[in-house]
Amino acid sequence: MENFKDLVAKALDQLPSVVGEKMENVSLCVEQRPTKEQLTHLGMRRGEFLLGLYEGVPQTEWGKGTGGNLPDKITIFQKSIEHLAHSKEEVIELIQDTVKHEIKHHFGFSEEELSRKAGD
Repeated sequence: MENFKDLVAKALDQLPSVVGEKMENVSLCVEQRPTKEQLTHLGMRRGEFLLGLYEGVPQTEWGKGTGGNLPDKITIFQKSIEHLAHSKEEVIELIQDTVKHEIKHHFGFSEEELSRKAGD
């Protein structure tokens, strides 16, 4: 299988160019698993899997006393995705879906809004 980080980079490359052009002050990284602090902060329970995490100030909040912030961070969790996927195709699909989901948070969508859209 291709390197996991390469698959994440490919997912970014496959986004529409307008999305990439509008992404500002954000870095994307791959970690093996979320930290205990991240899971606790999100209120996740044992046995739940965190595939990705957006940490930062969404673009919709910029200009409200947020100048000089560190870049936002999107983290994709390799072991969580690999655990849930049963094939290379599923790994690729989960990576693509997770990258898109976390980027939507960067643009100001809440978890509730994304859940409603997914249920439509």
